[in-house]
Amino acid sequence: MSYREVEELMLERGVLVSYETVRRWSAKFGQAYANGLCRRWPRPGDTWHLDEVFVRINGEQKYLWRAVDQDGNVPDILVQSRRNTKAAKRFLAKLMKKQQRVPRVMVTDKLRSYGTAHQELMHSVEHRSHNGLNNRAENSHQPTRQRERAMKGFRSVGGAQQFLAAFSGISPHFRPRGHLMTAPGYRTEMTVRFAVWDQVTGAAGQPAAA
Repeated sequence: MSYREVEELMLERGVLVSYETVRRWSAKFGQAYANGLCRRWPRPGDTWHLDEVFVRINGEQKYLWRAVDQDGNVPDILVQSRRNTKAAKRFLAKLMKKQQRVPRVMVTDKLRSYGTAHQELMHSVEHRSHNGLNNRAENSHQPTRQRERAMKGFRSVGGAQQFLAAFSGISPHFRPRGHLMTAPGYRTEMTVRFAVWDQVTGAAGQPAAA
């Protein structure tokens, strides 16, 4: 949903709030909520799928670099202006610093910059470079594309980084691998996840609105 759609939804429920206020709430609380969810997840797996996709920011083409583990969790993202070796090294360094470790396997597309960055920063890690092996990372961009369209693009690199860092931590929580579950199992899983969300956001235990 876009911020304006949230404004309209709140109005239908008798709550007057502007879309700009919703945007400020997202900026203020989004990353804290994402961090709270991440602390409840298992540690990211040992296979990291890396990919980069272009995004339009204030009319200019930038690149969103993303890492996804074998379970669909997102260890980190980074918005950058370039798609070269320097950018690849910066992203790998950020990943290692945040995770405080390296993966067992790194899977990428055929971008040569990954190969150089791998040799300089993760030479002990197995590197698999093949376009067909990286569908998991490519598919993980879809929710971002949906948000990008709903928001009609991003205004600044800093704003995109701030929003997507939080969004990448929250979105997977509400997107379990439903194709691997039965319908009752999926409903049960979503009930649990909404309960966790209530705990993280402080909604659990709050009195219901009149």
